[in-house]
Amino acid sequence: MTFTPLQLLPDALNASFKIVPAAIVSGMLLLFLGIGYAFRVADTEDLWVAGRSIGNVENGMAIGSNWMSAASYLGMAALIALSGYYGLAFVVGWSTGYFVLLIFMAAQMRRFGKYTAPDFVGDRFNSDTARAIGALTTILIGFVYSVGQARGMGLVGIYVFGGDYATMVILMMGITVGYLALSGMLGATKNMAVQYVILIVAFLAGLYAVGYTQGYSTFLPQIEYGALLSQLNSEFTEPFSGTSYFLWIATAFSLIVGTCGLPHVLVRFYTVESERTARWSTVWGLFFICLLYLSAPAFAAFGTDLYAKNVGPVYGANGMSGAEGDVIVVLASQLANLPTWFVGLVAAGGIAAAIATTAGLFIAASSAAAHDIYTNIINPDATQRQQLLIGRTTIIVLGAIVTVTALDPPALVGELVALAFSLAGLVLFPMFFLGLWWENANRQGALAGMTTGLLIWTAAVFNELILATESGPLVPIYAEVFPAVGAALVGTPIVFAVTIGVSMATSEPPERIKQIVRQCHSPEPMGQQQSAEDIVDAKSGHSPADD
Repeated sequence: MTFTPLQLLPDALNASFKIVPAAIVSGMLLLFLGIGYAFRVADTEDLWVAGRSIGNVENGMAIGSNWMSAASYLGMAALIALSGYYGLAFVVGWSTGYFVLLIFMAAQMRRFGKYTAPDFVGDRFNSDTARAIGALTTILIGFVYSVGQARGMGLVGIYVFGGDYATMVILMMGITVGYLALSGMLGATKNMAVQYVILIVAFLAGLYAVGYTQGYSTFLPQIEYGALLSQLNSEFTEPFSGTSYFLWIATAFSLIVGTCGLPHVLVRFYTVESERTARWSTVWGLFFICLLYLSAPAFAAFGTDLYAKNVGPVYGANGMSGAEGDVIVVLASQLANLPTWFVGLVAAGGIAAAIATTAGLFIAASSAAAHDIYTNIINPDATQRQQLLIGRTTIIVLGAIVTVTALDPPALVGELVALAFSLAGLVLFPMFFLGLWWENANRQGALAGMTTGLLIWTAAVFNELILATESGPLVPIYAEVFPAVGAALVGTPIVFAVTIGVSMATSEPPERIKQIVRQCHSPEPMGQQQSAEDIVDAKSGHSPADD
């Protein structure tokens, strides 16, 4: 896949100040700030894991909104509109990953019972170096993923408020960072449930309105849009016309394993009261996610047809720009001549989706910096006030870096997010899976595997984005085997092999670590604040003071 420079502004979008949409979005943002203030945090338990007090439906809604970022709300329809059949790899990959989470990881991660994903890596493999690599990877994922969210908020913001793209990115990111630094995970989770309702109502209402008013559909646009496919260009419908079969499989696979390695997704399992709640919240989350995912291809088809009829060619040198593709959901509503206030509602859903995901990413990154790096490695005697200060500072600094990068992003919203999934699938997923399911995975194996995955991903990104030439990737053969958005297809098995091989060639982990892994699969119920480590230590008479 070749990344090309983006046109920053969508020319076909009516970028002007609109009073009613502006009132809708402003009211929504004030609501988020109010909820964040009402559930503001005063300690790290609420900042990182919401006091482990979230129920399954509420956590499922939080998973849904945390997951359905601008990449889902805007970017998925954009990728399908611009690349046709290839875009379905994102629908398949992002949905299937949750089945793997449900079956193999949700309950086990809750039983392990830590604050963060790097916390799991550090404690499971008994290594501060592994913890540091996990924390730095978490922060890098948060950065790459959030650039796409900032891009989406900026594009949608110019429809509502007019003005220029840079101003909108700065404004929206400023609001997001402000409420998040105040509220932490507890306030963010309460907000995510509200944000899910807003985004799913806006998306489905827009889809049904466009489909009905334009004669595309009546009752089930998710199915009825199929009748439109014969009228669209072959670039939209023909399998593998623009990309190879290998890239399709590589992208889908990377998104599946990346889903199971994303720190801001896995931390949701730490916020619930029990492993049963973790499983059911995953089921609910998948249900809420599929409501949108089954609808995105229809929105892409409607938007593509309306663009061809009202603006010009969709494909080719003078076709739809990447910026227009990234707002195809809002653009379709505009081209269908729906009332301005209604298009504003659709736009508000996109902003809600971007803010919800950015919140989860920034919380994961801030906890990695404050809890995993500062407290566990640099200053073990850190007070809660110091941890909160480091966490909030991380949110502000990361927000500033993301904002600057989003002013001139290197790729489409969906492509940027896919890079983060590729990283998570290469570096973190193998550690989570082997750490939970193979008790003999050890420190040396984890360090070797994580380093291998990080090198594969970094080389792929530099090859295709940073050092690429006008003719394409710097090293074409490497891009064919390790495409940046799909590097996990070949890379993840390599990481598994390296981790297993090194673990078998070196000493086994301590017996206590093995017992904790076994306890993660025990049918024995646990208390709300208990972890597998607590139970093992209680049975053996071991306490943290013994370490």
